[in-house]
Amino acid sequence: MLGPLNQVAMGEKKADLVLKNCRLVNVYSREIIPHTHVAIFRDRIAYVGRDASHTVGQKTAVIDLEEKFVTPGFADPHIHMDQFVMPSELARHALLCGTTSLFSDPIDIVSVCGYRGFREFARLTEALPLRVFHMVPGGLPVDRKFSHARTMSRAEQRNALKMDGVLGMGEVFSWTKVTGRDAETMGNLRQVLEAGGIINGHTAGAGDRKLNAYIASGIFSCHEPIDYDQLIERVRLGMWVMMREGSIRRDLERMVPSILSHKPYLDRLMFCTDGVTPKDLLEFGLIDHCIRKSVSLGMELIDAITIASRNCFQYYGMGDDLGGIAPGKLADILVFDDLAKARPDKVFVGGRLVVAHGSPVFSGPRPALPGWVTNTVRVGRRLAPGDFVVRGKGEAANATVIRMDTEIITRRDSEQLRVVDGNVIASRDKDVWKVAAIDRTYGSGKRCVGFLKNLGADIGAFASTQSFHENDLIVIGSDEREMALVANELLRTRGGMAASRGGKILARVAMPFAGLASRDSAEDVASGIREFDDRIVEAGCRFGQPHLIPLFLPFLALPEVRILYSGIVDVKNRKYLDVIT
Repeated sequence: MLGPLNQVAMGEKKADLVLKNCRLVNVYSREIIPHTHVAIFRDRIAYVGRDASHTVGQKTAVIDLEEKFVTPGFADPHIHMDQFVMPSELARHALLCGTTSLFSDPIDIVSVCGYRGFREFARLTEALPLRVFHMVPGGLPVDRKFSHARTMSRAEQRNALKMDGVLGMGEVFSWTKVTGRDAETMGNLRQVLEAGGIINGHTAGAGDRKLNAYIASGIFSCHEPIDYDQLIERVRLGMWVMMREGSIRRDLERMVPSILSHKPYLDRLMFCTDGVTPKDLLEFGLIDHCIRKSVSLGMELIDAITIASRNCFQYYGMGDDLGGIAPGKLADILVFDDLAKARPDKVFVGGRLVVAHGSPVFSGPRPALPGWVTNTVRVGRRLAPGDFVVRGKGEAANATVIRMDTEIITRRDSEQLRVVDGNVIASRDKDVWKVAAIDRTYGSGKRCVGFLKNLGADIGAFASTQSFHENDLIVIGSDEREMALVANELLRTRGGMAASRGGKILARVAMPFAGLASRDSAEDVASGIREFDDRIVEAGCRFGQPHLIPLFLPFLALPEVRILYSGIVDVKNRKYLDVIT
């Protein structure tokens, strides 16, 4: 392309497309330049200037933008996009939001399906009308002592790093493995660095010597800072910071005002979502929401756009190709009627129009899925009420209880519970429920049944096959028959979430793609999750998003007590706890 672009710029060869009369948002010079013309040849920009008439031939398409704003496409440098909806559905909405590049950390499809899950997920993103880059998951296993998630071997990681669009390793969030120089972890890091890959970080709780050691091990980014002090500590040590504003954590409000008052350099800052639910995708958007939020907090619009575009590609070493509107760059361009709204009227990816008048102008076939990726919810047989019995002696038993402080944070507690016919039962009076984690990946039928406190809902049961990053089948209920009912419903739908009361299913969302994602539209999935949450909240649940509870209950990277099919885990002390003490 070197020669043809040179020729088009000189007028010796004609452009395929010219965008004339733009107001160019220049992320290199920090200015908005009126009366600009952009000439595109094939998928790249050949000319940016006052007059592109010399690049126009008989076959050149010319669009007069009438002084509308143009910016580079936005990028999400860290997103878990293997949840809730298929990649094609996320791509559709991402483009409507102006996000033309996604950097995927597909940790959950790997935790369920291993290396072939990684390859299948990469295949599903190949023909999408936006750019998807992948990182080999760096967070598996979360804790080798307890985790039973599938992982990728060193050889599989090496093969993955050779795949097109694979850039390196995703967040290495067990930073103690790095500071403690865990041999397996260090070997993985060394392999990525020797292959020329980049490694993303996760440094929540690390500081001073530990943070220095982590960075010195070749990990130069983090999306975990929640305030300015944490952000600037990392920037001072040469890190890039991905400022997160997603469905699980929203950190911009605590960081942007301090950034504006302290005025550090902004060139090592990015926006990221870390992942969004379908509801938030539809209501807020993706990186466009980060721009609007930052501007509402006082940031200059051109700075927010630069953070949303150029900086990401500089971090990933792709600045020669992407991140700005300039000669030689790939023509990922957004057109805005109203720049402040940060929702584009037109979107070009590689010079191809994919969104016009705020609507998609592309279509793709519904991707065929191999049987193994839609048959991952396997427990060996239908479940019965007896599978949720906790054996006890006498008339009462002292039980270890997982107390919910939020949908995400848990604490260790205990309760005296009744024993009926040898079964320790849940207690509505004490707001104690049963909770089960069941192996649904290996088909072993192994399970752990324990107790959960502080939900407050008068409901039979609810369950989900999504759980970070173990993906057990999690079932929560006040009655063993209801627990069996929702569990078997998820066996029938091959994954997802379901809630019941009075022996009837109240709400369900089928997620047959590895038990992680639905094949339905984002609108339908959002509606289904909303109904799931509403039914449980209407029954008195203390928390507004109960679908998050089973999602996080096995997550070994958070305090304090977690449940896996192998047992109840005290995360801090790294030991199993007895259900009945």
